Amino acid sequence: MRVHLDYGTGGLEVQLPDERVTIIEPVFRPPIADPHAALIQALRAPVERPPLAELIRPGQTVAISICDITRAQPRHAMLCALFEEMPQVRAEDVTILIATGTHRVNTAAELEAMVGADILRRYRVINHDSRDSSCLAHAGTTTTGVSVYLNREWLTADVRITTGFVEPHFFAGFSGGPKMVAPGLAGLETVLVLHDARRIAHPNATWGITEGNPIHDDVREIARMTGVNFAVDVTLNRDQAITAVFAGDLSAEHRLACERARRDAMRAVDAAFDVVLTTNSGYPLDQNLYQAVKGMSAAAKVVRAGGTIVCAAECRDGLPAHGSYGHVLASQPTPAALLDMITAPGYSVPDQWQVQIQAQIQLKAHVKIKTGGLDCAAVRAAHFEPIEDVAAAVSEAMRAAGSHATLCVLPHGPQTIPYVRA
Repeated sequence: MRVHLDYGTGGLEVQLPDERVTIIEPVFRPPIADPHAALIQALRAPVERPPLAELIRPGQTVAISICDITRAQPRHAMLCALFEEMPQVRAEDVTILIATGTHRVNTAAELEAMVGADILRRYRVINHDSRDSSCLAHAGTTTTGVSVYLNREWLTADVRITTGFVEPHFFAGFSGGPKMVAPGLAGLETVLVLHDARRIAHPNATWGITEGNPIHDDVREIARMTGVNFAVDVTLNRDQAITAVFAGDLSAEHRLACERARRDAMRAVDAAFDVVLTTNSGYPLDQNLYQAVKGMSAAAKVVRAGGTIVCAAECRDGLPAHGSYGHVLASQPTPAALLDMITAPGYSVPDQWQVQIQAQIQLKAHVKIKTGGLDCAAVRAAHFEPIEDVAAAVSEAMRAAGSHATLCVLPHGPQTIPYVRA
């Protein structure tokens, strides 16, 4: 059979066996016919909050948190709807904050593509920098002892609005919602604790779990203690079109959005597979190897111990070159040694969380990766097996698994989160 995989912006066509193959995709929701009207309606009839237009007084300052370039958020559409519903607010009183977390800052060209030239000209748009102490302020300490440093522009604004899109997240449960405050606008010191080895290793720090997930529990508390006045989230289909809009009280609207995303993305199977072919959902999520760990993590949910994961991720941005991911990977010779290092008392390095999850996956299954942005040496240095031909790699893994080998295909990567029924 011929299967189309999400890969970069153009996709990848592969020929796969016809027998013992299971293709798992998210529920496809048609796009909302009029996204702008749906956004306006949600802002005028929010959940557990007054309409946005009634929430803000003239002269108040407003901070709006939006996703960075690694996420497929419809930023321009969401921002335009917000501005339409708060005409009493002057442009100079609005600050749009790119919730980069510990990611790199977005370039001028990326910012224009993200929010549109019109918004970029009229409003102040700032990249959050978790490593710049001058743009951070202490906001208190959580009940679990997390010292919270957040973006100063966010904390000093009169009105704080989060915007995001909700899908399952591989260790925070779901994206969007409170994640647009922390880690999105948090200082590095805070993120290192939120993503420490103990929290990452917790069994509830995984796809689709929020309550009892130590990471999401802390993130929720940070958002609550620092105050979010209004929140807007959307769900998207595999074409990155809006399928639903949720707005109002952060906790209430995010809970509804998570329920929708869970119904669409979480898919049960009866047994684990010998081989799982996955992607990282194409661009923008598959722009580097760091992000591609998410696609591998989705596959790891349904691969048998000792099985094989084949991942197709373009990685046009390389490892990437920025951040500590590559440095951490290069510091030990094997995934097992990496895991020992990361979980040792006192170890704390940016991006260790991604390497920790990667190593956990690699101790369960052999991982092969097809990428156009990294050469074979770089892939091997990251502890993966490089491949050029996805179909050939799948066939080889199937042969090695025996005559009754089973194959699972996740064409849309972590847009689908499979799990084995209990």
